Amino acid sequence: MPPDARLPRTRLSVPAYIDGVRRGHRATLARAITLVESERSDDAAPAADLLDAILPHTGRARRIAITGVPGAGKSTLIDALGLHLVRDRGERVAVLSIDPSSPVTGGSLLGDKTRMARLAAEERAFVRPSPARGHLGGVALRTREAILLCEAAGYDTVFVETVGVGQSEIAVREMTDCFVLLLLAGAGDELQGLKRGIVEMADILAITKADGANRGPAALARTTYAGAMHLFLPAADRWSPPVLTTSALEGEGVTELWDTVLAHQAQSDASGRRLARRREQAVAWMRELVTTGLGRALAQDPAVASVLAEYETRVADFKLSAVSASNEILLRFLRRG
Repeated sequence: MPPDARLPRTRLSVPAYIDGVRRGHRATLARAITLVESERSDDAAPAADLLDAILPHTGRARRIAITGVPGAGKSTLIDALGLHLVRDRGERVAVLSIDPSSPVTGGSLLGDKTRMARLAAEERAFVRPSPARGHLGGVALRTREAILLCEAAGYDTVFVETVGVGQSEIAVREMTDCFVLLLLAGAGDELQGLKRGIVEMADILAITKADGANRGPAALARTTYAGAMHLFLPAADRWSPPVLTTSALEGEGVTELWDTVLAHQAQSDASGRRLARRREQAVAWMRELVTTGLGRALAQDPAVASVLAEYETRVADFKLSAVSASNEILLRFLRRG
């Protein structure tokens, strides 16, 4: 029995979390992520202490975003990529998979671990599904913190698999180094996808499921996208996003895709863009947390809470505009400060 399997299912002390994460104990890492994802007020301080303590041990892993429309085969491709890294390259791989949450019940299927059954069974891999819980951008609220914990646990590559809801997926770009967009041939969106948005943000495009009868359409889609990518301005590091074809089912294009990820990393490092991007991401992360915290404080402020229902009624009855109502609510909050 591995040592992390004997840990009790209670909250650990911060030093115990730190020790378990640094030793690469997968069960402790999973519980540490649960701690930072917790919405309990008494978990906020130990979670912050944990993140501060492991921060010096972060930053060394590759952070790779995998996104695309539902059905593009994100989980299947990550499973194939992860196995290539673990078995052929001897690396340790972590996958943070974000599953959609029900807007009715708030529940989530968390099925990605099942779809990555081969990778999840590997000792050098860690697969963690988390519910989006309504957070926008295809990621969960604490995905950034989970990335840091995986890095501190010694994983060489951290994949972030997004929910897959379309153009709003760009949020994941603000927490990763390489943004891989998966596309389907014959889905009717070859030209639609070329509009300004998620395609413009991608570092690498991959046409998936390029096998069997779909091999020809995939090759055609690759040509179409490759030609259209020249319409976009080059990235700050002069990287021109390549378009590849892959088949996770037949294992074709998987190694080539990973070699392209490494080429992108090498160019980003040489230009200094990767470090600059991470600095920008850290500051943006802080600002997002401040904004979230202010919104929570506003909602909990007694002066606001006492009149909020009144404002909601007036806005719902079209007696007051949402702009005026929000301005008045904010003024009440600021006066209390």
